[in-house]
Amino acid sequence: MKNLLFAACLFALSCGLSFGQALPTGNPADFRVKTCLHSIGYSGLWRGQSTLTVDEFLLKAKELGYDGVMLMAKAPHLSILEYDKDARRRLKARIAELGLTLVGLAGYSDFTAGIDKPGIPHLEIQAAYIGQMAELASDLGTKMIRIFTGYERPGIPYDRQYAMVVEGITLAGKEAQKHGVTLVVQNHHDIAIHHDAMYWMLKEINLPNVLSGWDAWSPTLEGLSKEEIRNSVLKMKPFLANTILADYVALPRYHYEHALTNYREERPVMRATVVGEGIIDYENFIGALKEIGYQGYLVYEMCEVLEGGGSIENLDATARKFLEYVKRFE
Repeated sequence: MKNLLFAACLFALSCGLSFGQALPTGNPADFRVKTCLHSIGYSGLWRGQSTLTVDEFLLKAKELGYDGVMLMAKAPHLSILEYDKDARRRLKARIAELGLTLVGLAGYSDFTAGIDKPGIPHLEIQAAYIGQMAELASDLGTKMIRIFTGYERPGIPYDRQYAMVVEGITLAGKEAQKHGVTLVVQNHHDIAIHHDAMYWMLKEINLPNVLSGWDAWSPTLEGLSKEEIRNSVLKMKPFLANTILADYVALPRYHYEHALTNYREERPVMRATVVGEGIIDYENFIGALKEIGYQGYLVYEMCEVLEGGGSIENLDATARKFLEYVKRFE
């Protein structure tokens, strides 16, 4: 692994690249609580959720006391179709005026989309989209974009889908390199969602600007144990540049079978709640981040129907409770 990272550094230097994503140091004393608010929580995408404009969101993050922000790189927030060079200069100046750090952009990719229609260059389309997003990120003064892998499509051999994801992220990574931007792959979509698979994939891609955005909630929903989740952080240490935190409660579901006058248990539905009050053991996860000397931000998102509703008042109260919760790790 050391040889891999050394080679990556040499590659970056030879290309004149500066991706600026600090990796874990291995020293717990180097860990700092740096907070970031994801704009998706104020985007109106979830049922009942209030919507703020980008500027309103920036003001909100400042008011709440966050160090930085992550902007959703799609409508209704930061669409590449709506921000020309002048708009980008104004937004960058506004973020600086408010004393916030633009931690990164949240990109939305699915590299297995269209796998059943090989005549359409879906990988090139997505790589070009991420390349344009990388230019947007660079213009705004950030060097990081969060991306996803791909959803597994039924009826298509797994290895074909896996290979498509590797090829797509490689193409996107090379496009992002042109703007000195790092892609952090979040463990969100089906392909390579487990830490062993993600680790393997990132080694296979082997680009200095393709790293990991590793979260706790996916491993929890996968059924991993406390120790396995801690080990996932230790495993991802060579790549771990970002993490997004959210907490959930599981609401049971049952299907009534009339002929049996009985109920069949279904998979529970997940709803968002205050961090520290749901099913995810963040004492364990953040403790593991501290153990490896994690250097990135703790990015908070309210990305589901939220307990208490989607009013501005409830969103704000929930976002404030996140700050209170993570400050205990300082």
